[in-house]
Amino acid sequence: MRSLNRRDFMKSTVAGTIAAGLSPRFGLSQNAIDRKPNVVILFIDDLGYGDLGCFGNKRIPTPHIDSLATNGARCTMSYITNPPCSPSRCCLMTGMYAQRFGKSGMARGLPIPDDHPTMAEFMRDAGYVTGQIGKWDIGSAEQGPHRRGFMEVARNAPGAQYNRRREDGTPVYLTDLVGDYMAEFVEKNKDKPFFLYFSPLAVHSKVKDTPQHYRDRIPGGQGTAYEGAVLAVDDAVGKLLAKLKKHHIEKDTLIFLTGDNGANQGEGGSSAPYRGGKGPGTQLEGWVHTPTVVSWPGTIPAGVTYEGLTCTMDFYATAAAAAGKPLPKRCEGKDLLPYLKGRKKGDAHEYVFWHNADPTDAPRRNLYAVRWKNWRLIKYPDGWRLFDLKNDPKETKDLAKERPEVVNNMRKRYDTFVASLPPLKPSADYKGGGQVPQGWGWLTGDGT
Repeated sequence: MRSLNRRDFMKSTVAGTIAAGLSPRFGLSQNAIDRKPNVVILFIDDLGYGDLGCFGNKRIPTPHIDSLATNGARCTMSYITNPPCSPSRCCLMTGMYAQRFGKSGMARGLPIPDDHPTMAEFMRDAGYVTGQIGKWDIGSAEQGPHRRGFMEVARNAPGAQYNRRREDGTPVYLTDLVGDYMAEFVEKNKDKPFFLYFSPLAVHSKVKDTPQHYRDRIPGGQGTAYEGAVLAVDDAVGKLLAKLKKHHIEKDTLIFLTGDNGANQGEGGSSAPYRGGKGPGTQLEGWVHTPTVVSWPGTIPAGVTYEGLTCTMDFYATAAAAAGKPLPKRCEGKDLLPYLKGRKKGDAHEYVFWHNADPTDAPRRNLYAVRWKNWRLIKYPDGWRLFDLKNDPKETKDLAKERPEVVNNMRKRYDTFVASLPPLKPSADYKGGGQVPQGWGWLTGDGT
């Protein structure tokens, strides 16, 4: 006879008490009966659309991430609305376009709104234990993760880039260490609803130090440092999934996985079938189009492919719906569950906008674009260009002159969006952006 997971056990127990003529509360706390699902966000740095097996990569084995897609949904038109890393994370954690509070371009050190709850603050107030592991890069120096809603924060082990050391002095590859932290967090909080935000440094720049044993696992034993780094992230995800399985809480856990912006092609990342990414390719689709997987076994049907327009703002809205709490007014995301379950059709967002303009920042990061249906409209120095991404994912044929009615509609929508924004602010002095504290173990409560 198969073992029951926690949700099945609770259902069968409640049904049994009712059949016996007893109150469902008999022998059970209402909290146990009404337990909210866990929520996990896996936000991988510079993960490209073509870096995962479930999105077409034929070389890098990513069985654990692929299993999330097999047991859940692939979102194939999912976007980052505020690249690169710092604004992307601010958008995710606030659930709205970061331009709404003046953040555009990199703008590191710019505070996020004090009068608007971060996702961590929202989930904490909804009764969740909130945990953060990895890179922060959000807000001002005073707005560290423990100050903006995270009750348990994994300290940043000493070392350089990916080469760190454990408390006993032994060297450890950073991706391995943060994977261990994920498993530890689940083990500690398995009996309580938890919200976990996992944002590893991987697969960010300077991956040359990837351990050889990861490279050797690439088919043929000739893997690059980048390929090995992606494989290491998959192993870290495997540690999370193993803990969920051990404690029979897979069906009680909603998981999102995506990247903070598109592939770093200079390191070996792939945006296939699109072009572009981090670095010189920021004007192309690959910089903002990321692989996204959403898994909640038993709630989201297995093996779904959702092709509607969506973005990382939707993670906040979907988590709020799962927690059974109303979304804060300023959040602009959409609850994806009705779309992933097939109850709603079409795009979660009719339009998605990019208005990244910071004259003090690197010019390549300035991005002015709109997505609508199959169309991408983007402003270049010589004017607006229009591409049909369904038939031309590599953006080789500009159709602006052939389809002026599409350009006019999208320009009108874009201009309306820009007119709704406050003045954009230049990058503030970067004083750490609320960096995670150094050391080992966990920072808890009020930062002690």
